[in-house]
Amino acid sequence: MLQGRSVAASLRKGAPVFAALGDETRLRIVARLSSDGPLSIARITDGEAVTRQAITKHLNVLSSAGLVHGVRRGRERLWELKPAPLDDARRYLDLVSARWDRALARLKVLVED
Repeated sequence: MLQGRSVAASLRKGAPVFAALGDETRLRIVARLSSDGPLSIARITDGEAVTRQAITKHLNVLSSAGLVHGVRRGRERLWELKPAPLDDARRYLDLVSARWDRALARLKVLVED
């Protein structure tokens, strides 16, 4: 049961991350911050079909989920990716994947026998 508790704890911790990444714009923002490093709101908005105000709202959702944080540099705020929550989400998905692999292996044995 300890493993079940571990999975439940991972799910509770990861739910805000999965919810935040469920939006296409937020997913693009995370991808850009991942590849381009810290960016200002002007740079993040560049190439997007939404306003700076909308991007700010998306950044606030990502920040609430622990995925990004803003750092004041001079007159502007640079937004940085915090990869730890993504690593936690990946570990949870790895647990789910392993469970499915075991279930499918059991099914294969049952069907083939």
